[in-house]
Amino acid sequence: MTTFALVGAGPGLGLATARRFGTAGHAVALISRDARKLEELTAELARDGIRARGFAADVLDPASLTTALREASETLGPIEILQYSPVPRADFMKPVLDTSADDLEAPLSFSVKGPVTAVHAVLPGMRALGRGTLLFVNGGSAVRPHPDRAGTSIAFAAESAYARMLHDALAPENIHAAQLIIPGAIRPDAEHSSPEVLARRLYDLHTERDGFRHYAEPLPD
Repeated sequence: MTTFALVGAGPGLGLATARRFGTAGHAVALISRDARKLEELTAELARDGIRARGFAADVLDPASLTTALREASETLGPIEILQYSPVPRADFMKPVLDTSADDLEAPLSFSVKGPVTAVHAVLPGMRALGRGTLLFVNGGSAVRPHPDRAGTSIAFAAESAYARMLHDALAPENIHAAQLIIPGAIRPDAEHSSPEVLARRLYDLHTERDGFRHYAEPLPD
């Protein structure tokens, strides 16, 4: 059994994606800062017969994130799929003219240093398996910067560049990097952006391994 590791576990998209990969036969490693939330999510997955465990870590703390992913691999089995999709903080979204250099430190740590740390933690195991998938989930500002959300727009663009380079560099090793852009809000009643629909889409990105950037729905004009 290999493991699906979710960085940014939560009750919406995170839970739906964990359930989709879990029902496909993968163990599930849930990573979040909130230990109580992790207990609730693992209990819900266990009721579905999915082997899951939570590992508390903060993506702004590289050492804790590395430790969590290492423990997940040792406890559940080698990590074949990594999904990086923590929700950005509201204070990352200041208007561009109000955003200082200091204001960019946390968003860049969140969306660049966090993914780099996570990838370096799981890549040796994927190479040993001879396969792997790296999934990056971003909002529309990753491809269309928004002047009222400067920190996230800048950081998501940088994360996109990193993920694209991974896609090109790792393809010869049978490790697929892909990005899913979700332009709007994730809502249970959304045709293309409900948690369950997005979870199926992410699973398809893992299995079909077709191209780098994908959109949950078209960007609004």
